[in-house]
Amino acid sequence: MSPVADSPPTHYGVILFPGFQALDVFGSVDILNVLSNTAPVRFSIIAATLDPVSTKVDDPTSQAIGQSVVPTHTFDNPPEDLEVLLVPGGKGTWELKSTERIVEFLRVTYPKLRYLLTVCTGSSLAARAGVLDGKRATSNKLRLERVMSVGEKVNWVAKARWVTDGNIWTSSGISAGIDMMYAFVSEVYGSDVAGDIAKKSEYIRNTDANDDPFAFLAR
Repeated sequence: MSPVADSPPTHYGVILFPGFQALDVFGSVDILNVLSNTAPVRFSIIAATLDPVSTKVDDPTSQAIGQSVVPTHTFDNPPEDLEVLLVPGGKGTWELKSTERIVEFLRVTYPKLRYLLTVCTGSSLAARAGVLDGKRATSNKLRLERVMSVGEKVNWVAKARWVTDGNIWTSSGISAGIDMMYAFVSEVYGSDVAGDIAKKSEYIRNTDANDDPFAFLAR
């Protein structure tokens, strides 16, 4: 089956910050890894510096473990021709001062993108940048009230696995980003492509954006 889009995007990127949620990133990125076996995909990792970025927030009292990822680009020297940008959530999204650079990057970069995808509380960063104003969006249900407080001009959807509004896709918490990415691949490359990746990954997809079994947790 030919791609749904006449010319699917080829250059994807993800924003990282200390305290990003691992599955927000790796769940979606692994789908792109498999996709790249059959479709041209370039991938960039963007952060404040080129130093490894940890899934842990810098907290000496925390006993949490974490993993680190090495960026390929910085906000001051971003990749050219970026077409799709993924913004994860995580504890680090609530570090308002340190994430202001991300907010500014989103504000400047969004108009140049073909698609913007956020997972979990990553939508709070997009909301702070103003790119979700007047649009429908969702986020992690356990953090929805807090996310709504930084995006009062956003039409927040409390019950949704993911939401699509124009070229912006937002998902609910953590694992919902995987279903959103499969839906995105289905939309852009074809349902058979998304289905084949899910089969190879032995993943049972939730294909209904309105089927949100965790909506009752919204607060």
